[in-house]
Amino acid sequence: MKKFDKERVLLAVAGPVIALLLAIVLTSVVLLASGKSPVEPYTLMLEQLPYSDVQVLIINQASLYYIAALAVALGFRMNLFNIGVDGQYRLAAVMTAVVGAHVALPAALQIPLLLLVAMGTGAFWAGIAGVLKVTRGVSEVVATIMLNAIATSIIGYVTLADVWGVQVGNNMTTGIMKNSGWFPGIDLGSDVGQIYGLVFLAVLLGVLYWLVLNRTRFGFDLRASGASETAAAASGVDSKRMVLTAMLISGAVAGLSGLPLLLGDTHTYSLSFPAGLGFTAIGIALLGRNNPGGIALAALLWAFLEKTSPALDYATPVAYEKEIATIMQGLIVFAVVISYEAVRQWGLRRQQRQVGAELAAAAAQNTNKEVAA
Repeated sequence: MKKFDKERVLLAVAGPVIALLLAIVLTSVVLLASGKSPVEPYTLMLEQLPYSDVQVLIINQASLYYIAALAVALGFRMNLFNIGVDGQYRLAAVMTAVVGAHVALPAALQIPLLLLVAMGTGAFWAGIAGVLKVTRGVSEVVATIMLNAIATSIIGYVTLADVWGVQVGNNMTTGIMKNSGWFPGIDLGSDVGQIYGLVFLAVLLGVLYWLVLNRTRFGFDLRASGASETAAAASGVDSKRMVLTAMLISGAVAGLSGLPLLLGDTHTYSLSFPAGLGFTAIGIALLGRNNPGGIALAALLWAFLEKTSPALDYATPVAYEKEIATIMQGLIVFAVVISYEAVRQWGLRRQQRQVGAELAAAAAQNTNKEVAA
């Protein structure tokens, strides 16, 4: 590997590693301040990792986080902040659940239909922000935040009893989906659970994300437009078209985020369906540096913290609050901003020193030639 490649890898890895270490240190300080062990909570969570049921929970949860983070990362690569992934994912999930409960087709048609409904709903909802940005110059941040609130109201309307809502106990649902829309998973036994079948969809999306961005003209245009709209325009790229396209694709991917859970487990949308997934995905995309491999590791880390933290409530002789994991997740996001800026400044200084050394060497070589002449 060339020296340049080693430095680039070092710069790519340094940010997430520093952020993680800084988050651990700050969390330990919080534990010390509360008079508790700064090490034992991490040990307790790591002790849960060998259990097969916990591993299944982590993989399943990471698949949701991964797809949502890819949607966020697509916007980031275009220099767009799609903060509306949460609304896009929830609205897509509820519409998919409604269609799945009222349309009965053979599985070979039903599942593709549900995937298209989810992608179409997410793309439509994100496309509204895209159209507002390219036609009226409205910030996608403001537009998607407002759309999140509207999506919540639409979901509330859709789940009304006189619309498509079905009350189950004290919970309002969209009704159980037809069996042909249930996506089979990998059953590991009643004591372990099953891995969602759509975990493999998450893997496929990660591969497609890398191929499209790094091996296609569209990916180059998207990255170029995100880096500099004026430079991209000089190369013949329509930046407005790229903004709209990026928002549509980001929304379509966001729409798929809830399907591993919806088609593989709950088979209905209810008030207990997880919210906040899109906001968590922002931190995961940042920690993974918009790289599909980095995002996968970040998603697994987030899922690990979430699924092993309940063990802290049952620790003896001293119980720990499971919110420690939430504190750590928040501190990771906070540390990411600091560490990435520090690494960026360090990288710039290294480049400046390297360029200065090369110029000095070239000047010295010219001087030697003149003396010899």
